Amino acid sequence: MTRKCDLTGVGIMTGNNVSKSNRRTRRDFLPNLKEVSLKSDALGVNISLKVTANILRTINKYGSLDSFMVNYRVNKLTDEAKKLRNKIEKALVKKGEYENIKIIRKSSKKVEK
Repeated sequence: MTRKCDLTGVGIMTGNNVSKSNRRTRRDFLPNLKEVSLKSDALGVNISLKVTANILRTINKYGSLDSFMVNYRVNKLTDEAKKLRNKIEKALVKKGEYENIKIIRKSSKKVEK
């Protein structure tokens, strides 16, 4: 059983325990994984995923799994998550709800003269 997030691929990191005398011993930093079942309104099914607590908070911020998958950065997703994202996008376009979920970001840079 791998300890990786199904959506972002966050896994085990390694580092050092550093004692007061500055002695270093190797250790593992484990991700805070949760097994959750999230409902996809576009697909109409429950999807069981192993996600980090951080991504679970981000999904809650976006409101739903569908909104998260459409609006989150594609280059941060795993290959399986990209396939799921494509399925959700196609289902949303077919239903005509894609424009309602997609968040269009405007440039926040203002040019003042």
